[in-house]
Amino acid sequence: MSDSGERGAAGRARRGEGAGAVPWWLVALLLLGLWALAAFLASPGYRVILRAVASGLGVTLRVSLVAYAASLALGLGLGLLRSSRLRACREAATFYIELVRGLPMLVILYYIAFVGAPALAAALNALLKPLIASGAIGAVEARSFDFATRAVLALTLGYAAFIAEIFRAGIESVDRGQIEAARALGLSEGQLMRRVVLPQALRNVLPALANEFVAIVKDSSLVSALGVQDITQLGKVYSASTFRFFETYNVVAFFYLCLTVSLSLLVRALERRLKRGLAR
Repeated sequence: MSDSGERGAAGRARRGEGAGAVPWWLVALLLLGLWALAAFLASPGYRVILRAVASGLGVTLRVSLVAYAASLALGLGLGLLRSSRLRACREAATFYIELVRGLPMLVILYYIAFVGAPALAAALNALLKPLIASGAIGAVEARSFDFATRAVLALTLGYAAFIAEIFRAGIESVDRGQIEAARALGLSEGQLMRRVVLPQALRNVLPALANEFVAIVKDSSLVSALGVQDITQLGKVYSASTFRFFETYNVVAFFYLCLTVSLSLLVRALERRLKRGLAR
C-alpha cells in the first residue's frame, strides 16, 4: 500500500469509519425508537393516537411516491434541456429552474392549489369549448381537482427544479472524451444520450436522487396545509380535539423518523454498493 493509502486508512480508523466500525448514531436511534415504541404500546392513550394517526400513513406514502416519480420524469427533461447545445432550450430550462428554486415550497403549494388549479380549469374549458357548447361534456371546475392531486402537482413542479440540476451535474460529469469518441463513431445525439451519457450520469447521481426522495417524504407534511389527510393533518386534528399535543406529535415524529431513517439507510447502502462497483 502506498504512503497516501496508509495515511488515508489510518485517518479513517481514527475517525471510526472502517468497515467494521460500529455506527453509534444508528444504535442510538434504534434504542430511541425501541424505547418510544415500547412506551407507545404500554400506554392505552398512545395506542389510540397510533391508530388515529397511522391511517394517514398511506396518504403520505402515496403523495410522496407519485410526486417523486413525476418529478424524476420532469426533472430529467429539464436537465436534458439545461444541457442542450441549443441556447433557447438552455435559457427556457434555466428560467424555470431559477424561478422555482427561488420560491419556498409552501408558497408553490398554495399557488398551485388556489391559483394554478382554477387557471388549469379555465384553460381546459377554453380548449374544449366546442364540446362543452354541444353538451357532449360538462364544464371543468376547479373543484374537479382534489387537494391531494394539487399537492402532488405542486411537489412535482417544485422538486423537478432541484432534480433537474442533479441530472445536469451528472450529464456534465461524463468524460468529454467518451462523448467525442461516440460522435466520431457516427452516433446520433439521441443514441449518444441513451447509450453513453445517461447510463453513466444516472450511476453518478443515484445517491443524490435517493436523497431527494428522503426530502420529498419530509416535505409531504406540507400538504396538511391544504387539509389532505396525511400523518401531519391527522395529528393536528386529533391534538386539537383532545389537547394532547405532546403525545400526538411524539407519534407523528416517530412515524416520520421511521420513514426517513429507513430511507437514509437504503441510500447509504446504495452509495457503498456503487463505490464497490467503481473500485472493481
